[in-house]
Amino acid sequence: MNRYVLLGIAIISEVFATAMLKVSNGFSVLLPSIGVVIGYLLSFYLLSLALRVIPLSLTYAIWSGAGAALSVIIGIIFWGEAVDLFKFAGIALIIGGIVLLNSSKTSASEEKRTVTTG
Repeated sequence: MNRYVLLGIAIISEVFATAMLKVSNGFSVLLPSIGVVIGYLLSFYLLSLALRVIPLSLTYAIWSGAGAALSVIIGIIFWGEAVDLFKFAGIALIIGGIVLLNSSKTSASEEKRTVTTG
């Protein structure tokens, strides 16, 4: 399976688990509590598979950043959390940071190849 598909499913699983954590009401509601455990187990397992082929710094930045951004969106949609310019700016900065890390990954691997061969 494509490494970024694994990472994408890991992100969705983590966001699902986080949403279930809110609904579980401190683990006092059974089904959402089970959803928390299953979501995080699946997320960490898929994250570990993605780490086999994607560098740690990039993998974790994408996983945590996208998870945070999606959690903000879910909070706004499902729990009526306040929408303001700062939240949107924060999401934009997270996405920008992920793009920069992704760009730097290519440069770093090219530099490594140049140093070892030249």
